[in-house]
Amino acid sequence: MKIRTQNILSLLVFAILISCGNKQESQNTASAKPSAMSLPVIQIPTKTVTTYTEYPTSIQGIINSEVRAKITGYITDVLVDEGRKVKKGQILFKLETASMTQDAAAAKANINAAQVEVDKLKPLVEKNIISKVQLASANAKLQQAKSSYNSIVASIAYGTITSPIDGYVGEIRLRKGSLVSAADQMPLTTVSDISKVYAYFSMNEKEYLDFILNAEGASKEEKINNLPKVILILANGSEYEKKGTIETINSQVNKQTGSISFRALFDNENGILTNGNSGVIKVPTVFKNVLVVPQAATFENQNKRFIYTYRKDSTNTNRAISKSIEIKGKSGNLYLVEKGLSEGETIIAKGLGKLRDGMAINPQKADFDSIAAPIKKDFQ
Repeated sequence: MKIRTQNILSLLVFAILISCGNKQESQNTASAKPSAMSLPVIQIPTKTVTTYTEYPTSIQGIINSEVRAKITGYITDVLVDEGRKVKKGQILFKLETASMTQDAAAAKANINAAQVEVDKLKPLVEKNIISKVQLASANAKLQQAKSSYNSIVASIAYGTITSPIDGYVGEIRLRKGSLVSAADQMPLTTVSDISKVYAYFSMNEKEYLDFILNAEGASKEEKINNLPKVILILANGSEYEKKGTIETINSQVNKQTGSISFRALFDNENGILTNGNSGVIKVPTVFKNVLVVPQAATFENQNKRFIYTYRKDSTNTNRAISKSIEIKGKSGNLYLVEKGLSEGETIIAKGLGKLRDGMAINPQKADFDSIAAPIKKDFQ
């Protein structure tokens, strides 16, 4: 009997030990479960955002006037240097005209001789000694002599080549001693008025249609007048200090490139811009009351863009849920949302790299602007 009692006590002790062990194991397992990640969440707002589309551009002065010789002759003087500002009528080149000066003297002598003949015949006609036909013939010879003289004098004047406009002198291709003529293919130089400059750029047909159809106005002319100012980015990456105005849009599509050319006008009083400059034109598009989401709050999978939202499960635990969205543009580090989100909807703002669908999270409300701070300058 005593032995049976001891056995029963032993079994009870063993059962208690097993129970304690299971309880400890259960506690260890519970403590090993990962805790929910604390992540910032934001509500999706609407904003008025300006986005920019960039196009390569080339710069030209508003007037580019070629300077050419009108006569054949050797350059005797080059009176200006490349890049210098000149006034209309300022002498740029002089050509050798000594031989033409001699021709002018001979032509002047012919005028004098023809005038003497006319003067001699006039009294004879008045006295009916000779016919009026002889006097008319002498007058014709006098006019011919004068015309020849005037032509030579004009050619001598062409030996002094002046600037046709106010502007800046371009490359001077020929120097003193060079023979030039009116038949030369290349001009002596080009004088450019760059007080204002044109920036030329092109859009493909689709871009043009989207752009012009979204512009305000009933006609093309009204739409052009209502277009926003454009920005010029210079070749060194800096932004030009003044904004430009789109003045014209070509009425035809270039059949070779499938593009339509635009021309924007920029003030250039300081002369920084010049012929041949390159750069980038930034054309703005204003989106009013558009849903925006920080790029950092999205991720890409199989060429689609996703965000994480969340909802509570049956145990009242917040679970992450991925959701695809459609993007129609971007500004700074904001995406402009076309579909997939609603105003006021809450999404997870950061830590997406650690998330998977169904993971538990502890949402921490954050201010949208604190997450999207770098793009504040893009808001209007």
